[in-house]
Amino acid sequence: MLEDIIAERRKKLETIRAAGIDPYPARVKRSSEIAHALAEFDRIANEMAPVSLAGRLRSMRDQGKIVFADIEDGTGKIQAVLKDDVLKENEFALWRANLDIGDFVSVTGPLFVTKRGEKSIEVRELQFGGKTLLPLPDKWDGLEDVELRLRERYVDLIMHPDVRAMFVKKGMFWAGIRDFLAQHGFVEVETSVLEPEAGGAEAEPFRTHHNALDADFYLRISLELQLKKLVVGGMGSVFEIGRVFRNEGIDRDHLQDFTFMECYWAYHDYKELMKLMQKMFRCAIERSMGTLRTTWQGYEIAWDEEWPEVDYVHAFKEANGGMNPLTASRDELFGTARELGLAPEQNLEKGRLIDLIYKKTVRPTLIQPCFLINTPVIISPLAKASREHPEIAERFQIVACGTELGNGFSELNDPVDQRARLEAQMALRKKGDKEAMSVDEDFLRALEYGMPPTAGFGMSERVFSVLVDKPMRETVFFPLMRRKK
Repeated sequence: MLEDIIAERRKKLETIRAAGIDPYPARVKRSSEIAHALAEFDRIANEMAPVSLAGRLRSMRDQGKIVFADIEDGTGKIQAVLKDDVLKENEFALWRANLDIGDFVSVTGPLFVTKRGEKSIEVRELQFGGKTLLPLPDKWDGLEDVELRLRERYVDLIMHPDVRAMFVKKGMFWAGIRDFLAQHGFVEVETSVLEPEAGGAEAEPFRTHHNALDADFYLRISLELQLKKLVVGGMGSVFEIGRVFRNEGIDRDHLQDFTFMECYWAYHDYKELMKLMQKMFRCAIERSMGTLRTTWQGYEIAWDEEWPEVDYVHAFKEANGGMNPLTASRDELFGTARELGLAPEQNLEKGRLIDLIYKKTVRPTLIQPCFLINTPVIISPLAKASREHPEIAERFQIVACGTELGNGFSELNDPVDQRARLEAQMALRKKGDKEAMSVDEDFLRALEYGMPPTAGFGMSERVFSVLVDKPMRETVFFPLMRRKK
């Protein structure tokens, strides 16, 4: 029983303390990482110099007068050998009786190779780093209870080196994005998570109350409006990588809080930005994955090949019996949405219906990386209208693996046009569309001071989840989950 194991470990804890040993010291001896010791093994072993290695006990094999134990520190694993004729007799007996798998220890001694050819360290001194009270699970590999793995992510990380390696890759991915933008003259900034109005994206926000100001605020759903204010203020080219929060459903591609990157490039348009973002994607993918060919749902995804341009209107018509999203009536679109089983709400207007149908019929078919262009203006409230065709936006989406991976456009910098579009969004919000945008008066005032021609782009950590072919919440350390009852 678990209770008996915990009780036994607590007894061992008291035994260790009674022996005058601190089971939870502030620091332990450690002269190098295990990976370094293994890489320099021959040199260190030949010098016969003692080294100090520290880590978690992952296994123990008691053979009476000798104990073999594997120690892991996150960089590597090495065998530690405890012998009764090397350690003092009372020390050997103490460690043999009171060490448990999962404990943290520091071991000091020379490196050597066992008769079986295994690289090892002969323990001449052992120091406790931290006594564990809960046992590591015996059967965690192959565990199908994903909820438990995510809820106890710390155990998942202990038991699965591949999961730890995935998060290292994720860090490299964001480092690749950050370094690429910095090298191209973008300045990294930080803006507030709390906003008086929810804007910059179409999503339902979280609301919170600020006690000191006695006012309600929203957790930001986007980084967009604050970054554009910085462009107005003369910051030029800026980017931010930070958390955003959207009070929407959970599925393979969506979470309520996630990391987002937005960048704004003054004096450029969306066509120039498309080329730059393709280079940025390839840089981050190769840096984190080590290749520009990844696998998703059995498909080989070729990030290194040319990304074609897919016309939104043409693809929509082709997938929906010739229906033109620019000219179709609201009733026609509503009927099509119902036929597709989308159960549209009665208050949805034309733009939202177009988007629903596109996501059902077009987007899932786009597997290889491409640029989706010529999006209707009606679903692009923050983008400039095309100079040649005002019914479509100067906008592109990076789409691959059946999902949107990035969204960019020539930013709307006409304050009069922007006000009209946001007021139209606010009207939809009042009719019950919870994802429609609000009117942000401070943002509109900023635009009235003048914003230069600017191209902007946003992407989330969904990109990384696609690269490793996992649901988004499995690529987050601690995804929000329903509380245990």
